[in-house]
Amino acid sequence: MAVRRGFSSLKTRNYYFRSFSSAKPRKETIEEEDDVVETSGIGRALSQVLKQLNKKVPESLLSRRTQPDGFSIKYIPWHIVNRIMNLHAPEWSGEVRSITYSPHGKSVSVVYRVTLYGTDAEMYRESTGTALVSEEGGYGDAVQKAEAMAFRRACARFGLGLHLYHEDMQEDMQ
Repeated sequence: MAVRRGFSSLKTRNYYFRSFSSAKPRKETIEEEDDVVETSGIGRALSQVLKQLNKKVPESLLSRRTQPDGFSIKYIPWHIVNRIMNLHAPEWSGEVRSITYSPHGKSVSVVYRVTLYGTDAEMYRESTGTALVSEEGGYGDAVQKAEAMAFRRACARFGLGLHLYHEDMQEDMQ
């Protein structure tokens, strides 16, 4: 199911955005109904969108999960990733490319594609997520968990939250 975020022929309005960095607000013109939409990405070159997505995500937006082996990892919840994408790459789209159950039905894998649209180009990245069907705890079923994982990973391929992987590597090396 493809989701395309764009704007149709509605009236044009001026809006302000605030980056999750400390950048000064600047005016953008977008087409939207009466709701205020804060954004920084509409009508920008792809390189500018990627630059925003590669910024470090503040600690306050991160969650922590402890693995069964006791190892603790930081991650960005899917709904926060979605908000960051809407803020810095509002003309993005995402789609589930495939859902595959293992031969014995014990796990499910999802392939997810995220596409960024800039004024000069468009680019996509795909990634996979796998979840156990019998796994209890947490929210949602196995397909939802696998999709959220694949979505986060596809966004990380654009640089969003990639610093978290590097922090884990630095901790392992010490």
